[in-house]
Amino acid sequence: MTLSTAVIFDPTAPWQLNEQVSLRDESFGALAYHHGTRRLVFLKSRELVDVVRRIGEFESADAAVAALVPADQRGRYLSALTSLARSEILRGR
Repeated sequence: MTLSTAVIFDPTAPWQLNEQVSLRDESFGALAYHHGTRRLVFLKSRELVDVVRRIGEFESADAAVAALVPADQRGRYLSALTSLARSEILRGR
């Protein structure tokens, strides 16, 4: 399968949860289901779910991560957000 456009995740840009995505809370975190692509993604921590739900409140992904994630874990979260943007769970605003 070839994608026609690749999503470039810029952490200095504003992002939000894609309006086509539903989140269902689970004991491990949440399931994210994209109704357009029919892709199911596992968010494996409640902290990541919080960042994904609230990312639209901040001026950028960097700002959301700085506000919501301990400093020693920020790189890991930015990597997860990169994957979520490529999966179209997150979209730029």
